[in-house]
Amino acid sequence: MKRTRVYVGCAILAAGSIAALAAGKGDAAKGKEGFEQCAVCHNADSTEKKMGPGLKGLFKRDKLVNGKKVTDATVREKIEEGGNGMPSYKDMLDDSQKDDLIAYLKTL
Repeated sequence: MKRTRVYVGCAILAAGSIAALAAGKGDAAKGKEGFEQCAVCHNADSTEKKMGPGLKGLFKRDKLVNGKKVTDATVREKIEEGGNGMPSYKDMLDDSQKDDLIAYLKTL
């Protein structure tokens, strides 16, 4: 009986962890809407520089302009910290908005 409870408990924790990971991936459609403020400086449909680099194919690239490997974490860091003329969005966007934006950038 105790063993069954342990197995059921583990299954619930595993399912909850999977759901939490899936929930953290963001909504690309919402991210596309949020990208409108980014589009002033970044092209979404090309790699050509506007004020900032074009972002088409961003997650297919080896490195960001700053030389760091392209990962969710490094893109989030760039969004949050800004730099080289890009403002910091750390306090302007909440975590779910950043997740949505990253999900959208992955579609480019």
